[in-house]
Amino acid sequence: MENKKYLLEVCCGSAEDVLEAVRGGADRVELNSCLFHGGLTPSLGELIVAKQEVSIPIMTMVRPRQGGFCYTKTEYRTALADAEKLLENGSDGLVFGFLNADGSLDVERTRELARLAGGKTKVFHRAIDVAEDWRTMLGQLIEIGIDRVLTSGQAPDVFYGIDVIREMMDFAKGAIQILPGAGVNLKNIDKIIEYTGCDQIHIARFRQHTDPSTANNRDIFYGGALYPPEDRYDVIDGDYISEIRKHL
Repeated sequence: MENKKYLLEVCCGSAEDVLEAVRGGADRVELNSCLFHGGLTPSLGELIVAKQEVSIPIMTMVRPRQGGFCYTKTEYRTALADAEKLLENGSDGLVFGFLNADGSLDVERTRELARLAGGKTKVFHRAIDVAEDWRTMLGQLIEIGIDRVLTSGQAPDVFYGIDVIREMMDFAKGAIQILPGAGVNLKNIDKIIEYTGCDQIHIARFRQHTDPSTANNRDIFYGGALYPPEDRYDVIDGDYISEIRKHL
């Protein structure tokens, strides 16, 4: 790659993650909860604490539940209420995606949340990756005034979606930012950046931490059917992020 600094955004699931991401050299973070389900709306506490500790932009996810992007009236009202409170508490931008049942863009809801965000950054997330016609959707997002799209190029892993991402870059012609993300790592980042022509990248990398407080009874689980270990949790790997930063 040429001697150029690329913007590094790190996907975070907590204020602790944000601190680690900044330690590693992140330029911007996307703050979520429940990354196991692709990221849901974070708590206000996570945002407030993160804003107190770091100075880089913090984008906040607005997603009321996992499992698709076509929401009931109640879920949508929840998303609007969350968005208002996130903005009031210092969010630098909102990350969201509203679709109709057929996977097309819910133009009315997308436009309404864009109006709510006002001058803050408006990001349409990977809901575009399930669009039947991403060109039509991208054109609609440009018309609405969305600033950026996070995408894996309609593939499970961005490395396998680089052809589509390159086409998106050509289609957008700078009218909207294209942010590749999902599966980016030290082994493939050169190819992704060089091939797509992007100037920013979205990454998440975690390391496991242990908490021995549940060791007295290992038969107890607090989660669902997958029964994840109750003595372990993930935090952003600041050292890996630092390696990515040096690489860029």
